[in-house]
This record gives sequence, C-alpha cells and structure tokens, in this order.
Amino acid sequence: MSNTQTTLEAGIFNRPWIFIRGVPSMKFLPPAGPAEIAFAGRSNVGKSSLINALVQQTGLARTSNTPGRTQELNYFVPDGYNGDMGDLPPIALVDMPGYGYAEAPKAQVDAWTALVFDYLRGRPTLKRVYVLIDSRHGIKKNDEDVLKLLDKAAVSYQIVLTKTDKIKPPAVEKLVRDTAALLAKHPAAYPEILATSSEKSSGLDELRQAIVTVINQ
Repeated sequence: MSNTQTTLEAGIFNRPWIFIRGVPSMKFLPPAGPAEIAFAGRSNVGKSSLINALVQQTGLARTSNTPGRTQELNYFVPDGYNGDMGDLPPIALVDMPGYGYAEAPKAQVDAWTALVFDYLRGRPTLKRVYVLIDSRHGIKKNDEDVLKLLDKAAVSYQIVLTKTDKIKPPAVEKLVRDTAALLAKHPAAYPEILATSSEKSSGLDELRQAIVTVINQ
C-alpha cells in the first residue's frame, strides 16, 4: 500500500465517526458527494458489528439480536468535516437493510428490498458494495440473488466472510476457496475474498486497506 493510502487509512479510521442520516426512501438520500462504501448482507450476518469494529467505535452502528432491525440506509462519516463542498469527508459508510428475514411483514420486506435495489442501481457515488456472508453458512440462495442483481447493475462488489472465529481455520480456508470459485461466474465481483471476525478483530486491517484502495481509484 502506498504512503498516501496509509495516511488516508490512518486519517479516516483513527478518528471518531458519526451517524448522519437514516434514509427510508430515495428522496431522503444526502446530496451526492463523498465516495460511498455500502455493506449488504442477510439479516443477522453481523453488519453493524463489523462497521463498529472497522471504525473502532463501539455502538456507532446499532446492533440487535432481532434480525431485520435495520430498516433504512444508515449513513456514517468521519467526524470533523463541516459538510461544505470544500470540506466534505472523503468517505461515507452505508449500512444497508438486511435481506432474507422471512418473519417480517411482506409489505415491509418489499419496501426494504425496493429501497436497496433502487439505491444500488442509481447512486453515482457508490464505489463498492461489501457483501457480508456468515462463514458458518456460506452463500445462500438469497445471497446469490443479490450477487446477480449487482452484476446486472454493474456495481463493483467484494465478499467479506464474517464470524470466522466460529469455525476452524481449515474450514475458513476451504470456504474462501469455494467462494472464490463460485464468484468466477459473477462479472462484477472483485476476486479477493476477505475473511474477518469482528469479535477477534481479525481481517479488519485488510478490509480497511481494501476500502482505501477503492476510494482512491
């Protein structure tokens, strides 16, 4: 990683972050400005925990034992920027509503799904989507559906395995190989698989570096 990337990584991930907006529909999106990095995944995959661990800030993204709690696009930015065009933060992290939670009312699920799909198709500042996969379960059908949507929308995405501390290291290695093989048929997928554990803080430096590389492109 270049010195510029190292400096940027230290600057954005070693400072406080703040929640700026929950977006229940597209008309409430903030003005397009900073590069946006979005996190997608099944309900209860550990998105909020990963975001908190990534920015080293407990409680920034809400975590819950109740799947489906995140019902909006939740925006987070590093603190200390006034928001004017000359002083915009370099990046925004977007926590997307979890998918695949069958127990929520169908109308609610449909509304979340429409919001996510509209955002993926129509946000020019979206640089990459990190699709989180629970390492205990691997890629399920509704994950595959999202990958196909991202391919169709030509949105760059990368797989992040979560909760790798819950399975044995050889199983993690096999899952990485199997996931990489599956991704070979997905044109918008970035080939490298990132294996992480929010609880053990493993793989987070690699994820931070990947994000910095993307926003520098």
